[in-house]
Amino acid sequence: MRVRNPRTGVYDYEIPDCNAAQIAQRCKQLRNHQDAWVRSGITNRIAVLQEWKQAIIINKELLIGALAADTGRTWETIAEIDWVIDSIDKWCATTKDFYEEYANWIPYQLVAIISPWNFPLALSMMDTIPALLSGAAVLVKPSEITPRFIEVINRTILSVPGLQKILLFTPGDASVGAIMVGLADLVCFTGSVNTGMKISLAASKKLTPVLMEIGAKDPAIVLQGANLEVAATAILKGSTTNAGQNCLSFERVYVHESIHDELVDLLIEKTKALQLVTDDQHKGEIGPIIFEKQVLTINTHLEDAKNLGAIILTGSNACEQIHGGFYCRPTIVVNVTHNMLLMKEETFGPIMPIMSFSTKEEVVELANATKYSLGAAVFAATDEEAEDIANRIHAGSISINESALTAILHYGDHLSFNMSGIGGLRIGQENFSRFLKKRTIHLLKKSNSH
Repeated sequence: MRVRNPRTGVYDYEIPDCNAAQIAQRCKQLRNHQDAWVRSGITNRIAVLQEWKQAIIINKELLIGALAADTGRTWETIAEIDWVIDSIDKWCATTKDFYEEYANWIPYQLVAIISPWNFPLALSMMDTIPALLSGAAVLVKPSEITPRFIEVINRTILSVPGLQKILLFTPGDASVGAIMVGLADLVCFTGSVNTGMKISLAASKKLTPVLMEIGAKDPAIVLQGANLEVAATAILKGSTTNAGQNCLSFERVYVHESIHDELVDLLIEKTKALQLVTDDQHKGEIGPIIFEKQVLTINTHLEDAKNLGAIILTGSNACEQIHGGFYCRPTIVVNVTHNMLLMKEETFGPIMPIMSFSTKEEVVELANATKYSLGAAVFAATDEEAEDIANRIHAGSISINESALTAILHYGDHLSFNMSGIGGLRIGQENFSRFLKKRTIHLLKKSNSH
């Protein structure tokens, strides 16, 4: 299968085909070594993960090169790898206490992880690391859109004797993922709603549990009295990081009518400082749209909004093609309504649709008027006022006066509501429990009396 470079548009990489027999053999090999892995104990598993971390650090430059080629951006790639390295430390630090409490729980034997293209390494590792620490064997299929890092990450795995028999990253398209779903004891999926639905249906044939994070339309709410500099900075970051290709991206912005124009002007001014990453991959902030099909979604949402009366103040009327890659400039859209695709469906681009509100009751209703409920943010004059609104928002993770704090801090719980996903807490300590089953042993002792 040929792979497209998002900066040049050239198909300059290939991944090998993988058939059902090969996947079945890999799953069998992983299963055969899982029992020894779990019996080795949590102290050993922590030591092995720490050894793997060192291998990742040694191969960091190779990972940067592979990931940057697939995504067209560099500084987010470096941050992504650093996040993974930090995550190994944080999960290792919390796992021992967790397993003392959950001593009678046993892991799913084989966990299949199917991960997306927007943060190829981080979003595959987010489930892989706790699954391994839980004692499971793990087979990972990253997206076929961004597979170049697989060769490097498998090299790091092979350099760690304790890891090489219970973890494997495999290339492949949707057909490989479908085979994995039929062979695993637990499936983790991060990606689109449509694919998530297909996986859930396929897994149901064997009652295989599925953990999914599949869609988002996160709101940012700016109340009267909020620090507008803080709000504008966070909204810009939360909407444009990775060119908006981020599950926790702000895709709806609600601003109190008394400060609407001032905040819009501030955002317009801030967007002027952002440059596209084109000729020099080390210069600029807005990289290309990674997946070519996503360009159609962005363009369709913008066209629909314009046709329904929205006004684009700055940015793109549509994605631009530069040197073969597709780019979307940071785009501020006003005069938006909830009947527009831009306010209903996941756009996955650096778009800031801004809508004014009059009362707190109104903005709570607007924020909750979505089928997706992954995250949100509230900006207010006081923490108490922000928390009052946050407690009325139907979303799994809500940041106060900042964007995506669970991902940034890597602490606290993170749960998907509604059609954003199913399957328990992610990121927080209880993440480990997703990969475990409780085992109870009952013993009826015979009486010694005659």
